[in-house]
Amino acid sequence: MKGRKRVSSRKLARELGISRTSVQRVLSDDLGLHAYKIQNEPLLTDEHKEKRIQFANWIRTNFRKEDTMKILFSDEKMFDIDGVYNSQNDRIWSANCSEVDAKGGIRQKRKFLQKVMVWLGVCSKGVSPLVIFENGTVDHDRYVKEVLPIALKYGNDIFGSGLTYQQDGAMPHTHTKTQEWCINNFPCFLDKDHWPPNSLDLNPLDYCIWDTVTSKKTLIVALKRAVHKVSQDAVFESCSSWINRLYRLVQNKGNYLK
Repeated sequence: MKGRKRVSSRKLARELGISRTSVQRVLSDDLGLHAYKIQNEPLLTDEHKEKRIQFANWIRTNFRKEDTMKILFSDEKMFDIDGVYNSQNDRIWSANCSEVDAKGGIRQKRKFLQKVMVWLGVCSKGVSPLVIFENGTVDHDRYVKEVLPIALKYGNDIFGSGLTYQQDGAMPHTHTKTQEWCINNFPCFLDKDHWPPNSLDLNPLDYCIWDTVTSKKTLIVALKRAVHKVSQDAVFESCSSWINRLYRLVQNKGNYLK
C-alpha cells in the first residue's frame, strides 16, 4: 500500500526470528513476490505534463505515421570509463583482512574519473556516425560545428527532403545560433518551443538505444563497435512505436511513461 514503511528482507528476518533465506522463500515461492529496484525518473510538474500533452497532440495532428518514421532523434551521453561500482554487490568471503587483500580485496580508483561524451542520432533506418567529444565541454559552437553537419548529411542521405531533426532542451541546443542553424538547414526541425521538457521517454535513444551500448576497457572503440551492433530490428521498432508512445502519453495525462 502507498505510504507503507519499506522493510528489507534482512530486517524482516531479524524481526520474525527466522533466517533471511526463509523470508525470501516465503516472499518468492509462497506470495509470488519479486524484488524490484526503485527507478529514477524526471520530476514532472503540471506545466511539464501539459506541454507534453500539447506536443503529443501537435505531432498527431501535423505528422502522418510515415512522417514520424523520418525523424532523426538525437542525444548526447556521458560515459564513465571506470564504470559504476557498487561495493554492496561485490563481496569476498575470507578468514581475515590480509587474506582478503591477497584475493583482490582492494579496488584502485583514479582520483579524477575518466569520462567521455558522445553524440548519436537514430532513426527508423538505423544509427548515424558517432561523434566523440574527447576534450572539453560541449557548448553551442562545438555543437553547431561538430554535430549538426554530420546529422544533416546523414539525415539527407537517408530521407532527403523528408527529414525532420529532433534534439532536446539542453543549453547548446536551445541557443539562438543553434536554433537558427537548424531552421536554415534542416528540411523540418522540432524547435525548442515544441519539444517538451523532461521527456526522456519520448526519445528512442533514451528509452531503448543507449541501454544496448555498454562501456568496455577501451571506451571509444567499444562504443563504435557497440553502435554498429545495434540491431536494425531494435532501431526500427523503437522508432515505429514512437507515435504510440505519444498516444499513451495523452492517455496517461502527461505523466512519465514506463
